[in-house]
Amino acid sequence: MKKILLVEDDTSLRENIAELLELSGFSVYSASNGRIAVDMAKKNLPDLVLCDIMMPEMDGYGVLEQLSSDQNTRHIPFIFVSAKTEKQDVRRGMNLGADDYLTKPFEEDELLTAIRCRLEKAEQMNAMFKEHPKEVSGEHEIRSLNELKNFFDDHGNLFSFKKDETIYNKGEHSNMVYLILKGVVKSCGLDEEGKELITSIYSEDDFLGFTSLTDHLPYQEYTVAMEAVELAGISKEKVKAILEDNKSVSLELMDVIAENLTSIKKQLLQMAYSSVRKKTAQTLLVFSKAINKDKQGPLKIARSDLAGVAGIATESLIRTLSDFKNEGLIAIENRHIMVVDKDALERVH
Repeated sequence: MKKILLVEDDTSLRENIAELLELSGFSVYSASNGRIAVDMAKKNLPDLVLCDIMMPEMDGYGVLEQLSSDQNTRHIPFIFVSAKTEKQDVRRGMNLGADDYLTKPFEEDELLTAIRCRLEKAEQMNAMFKEHPKEVSGEHEIRSLNELKNFFDDHGNLFSFKKDETIYNKGEHSNMVYLILKGVVKSCGLDEEGKELITSIYSEDDFLGFTSLTDHLPYQEYTVAMEAVELAGISKEKVKAILEDNKSVSLELMDVIAENLTSIKKQLLQMAYSSVRKKTAQTLLVFSKAINKDKQGPLKIARSDLAGVAGIATESLIRTLSDFKNEGLIAIENRHIMVVDKDALERVH
């Protein structure tokens, strides 16, 4: 019999949900607030946590953070149940590592389906990673970076974001690693004057959200969808388990991270010492590589984003784009930019 920890401060609702779950064959532990819930979870190690957000003493976000930081409870599937319906509330919960989110009021079938789905998925994952990934069968062994990406695609939690939506904020806990299935994402920081600086551009087939795999460090930057984005997320614990037993995958991933760091250093040097023309040319090449994978295609990018990567004023970038157009290096149609002569852009000083 699967054990479920139900965390809900509304007595009537808590009793009704507990009765429904018990009639459906689950063993239920109930808690009226977050602090009690954390103690019960550590003592009883439930198979799943069903948790409200707005509660006295400790809210649902606090419960998830507490359980995620404990070695014995961080693997437990976690479903938020709340009347909060704002997209940022859902996003915050998922970024903290929640597995699902149900909005009150909900149908009985909707609740039971969500619970059974998460329990079934947890069983599949635990069968593959129980004790140590060495026990993963050869059929599921992950031997390359491409196979790791396939694993994200097949087993990751799916997230969708509209253009200009924030994916995660600086300071939020980083409990997941993402693979971009569709779209383009910018990673940003702010200078001392509050001006946005775009530090990296990520696109389809890139990993996103890597901080430390050993500590639950918060994100150091914030990320925003530059167009419609779809992500597949896997918990850092599961990614860590894969990498610990697959050294070749770890080395491939280290190469990717090292390449990203080199690109960032190159960008910072360019911003500090290059001319406006060279900054603009290199930025166009960066976006062409990230968005079009170096194939011919229009760049549907806001001028402010281009200027943010280049580290120059938007007005200076626009004037330089006009010069490049007149020189035949690019074409501009309906504000979309087409790189015409990549080699010439590479030679710009």
